[in-house]
Amino acid sequence: MLPHEIATERLLLRVPVPEDAKDIFANYAQDPEVTRYLSWKPAKSLADSEHRVQDRILAWRRGNICLWSIIETERDFLIGAIELRLKDHIADAGYVMARSEWGKGYATEALRAVIGAGLALPEVYRVAAVCDVENLASARVMEKAGMVREGILRRYMIHPNIAQEPRDVFSYAITK
Repeated sequence: MLPHEIATERLLLRVPVPEDAKDIFANYAQDPEVTRYLSWKPAKSLADSEHRVQDRILAWRRGNICLWSIIETERDFLIGAIELRLKDHIADAGYVMARSEWGKGYATEALRAVIGAGLALPEVYRVAAVCDVENLASARVMEKAGMVREGILRRYMIHPNIAQEPRDVFSYAITK
């Protein structure tokens, strides 16, 4: 089982709690720039964020999707979220970061920690992630976290904030 809390040099990754919804909504979920390359549209209301938090808390109980809220410890400030979706021997990673925190290395730091937690599971041999081919900042995060670009998956994922048709993505992974 994945740890409910992971501490890094500057961050605390922890299972979300219902009270996180307010900060999630205020800090990033409603921002169209933050959600541009994500698979979900910006939150329109606090209720949207509350529903997503409840869904991810239930997913932890099922054990197939493990989402952590990313807290910057010095300010005790919720700056994003990162998750692993477990299926057989693969853990698929995804993350989101508040725009005010872009470029500070937090996404890389969180991703490194989650990769380590995933690969520490005896049944997981591969941690993978994808990003839109136009999302070069996310590609750089994965590279700095030690992941290797394996190629381009054509028309792989719908990013509804850009287009309603599937878009090409870069595929990244790290294995043990």
